[in-house]
Amino acid sequence: EALRSVGGNLWREEPGCLPWLDSKEPGSVVYVNFGSITVMTTGQLTEFAWGLANSQKPFLWIIRPDLVASESAVLPPEFVEEIAGRGMLVSWCQQEEVLKHRAIGGFLTHSGWNSTLESLCGGVPVICWPFFAEQQTNCRYSCTEWGIGMEIDNDVKRDEVEGLVRELMEGEKGKEMRKKAMEWKAKAEEAIMLGGTSYNNVDKLISEVLSSID
Repeated sequence: EALRSVGGNLWREEPGCLPWLDSKEPGSVVYVNFGSITVMTTGQLTEFAWGLANSQKPFLWIIRPDLVASESAVLPPEFVEEIAGRGMLVSWCQQEEVLKHRAIGGFLTHSGWNSTLESLCGGVPVICWPFFAEQQTNCRYSCTEWGIGMEIDNDVKRDEVEGLVRELMEGEKGKEMRKKAMEWKAKAEEAIMLGGTSYNNVDKLISEVLSSID
């Protein structure tokens, strides 16, 4: 049972996220998750925290115990008091289910490939803070090619976080990004249907594997 609860992630999922989202208005919540490997400094954690708090938007923030390099991820008590009732902090969640939830209006992400795919399939626009590897490329595509994202500077500041979150959730650019994200969601759904590009590619792969065995 313990192994099943971990699923395909490095961290145990907490079950309270979805019921909490059920209590929120459609499209009102910012989902924040920097993946299972990304680390940041205490200063960066604090800037993200106060940027989210100052935006006045409800948010679900996944904070791994090892999110801060060489330290435990600890937030100021005054921050916890400030977000009471509109912010939920947990160590891990069922991300694919969260991104499909009606309450989610945006995703602050490290732009890992799984997160990028899941945001596209969920029709959710993103704010990108890429860390390493392919994340910079994924961020560029989200922001410039697909029109569903905005990027935060590596030297993160709370005012920038607040401004981008507000733009994402209530600004004109955010509305356009959300429209684009829904268009990509529709394309993703078409791709996995019978005769779709992904369906055909997987079918071709299976056929090639089977023929090589014969």
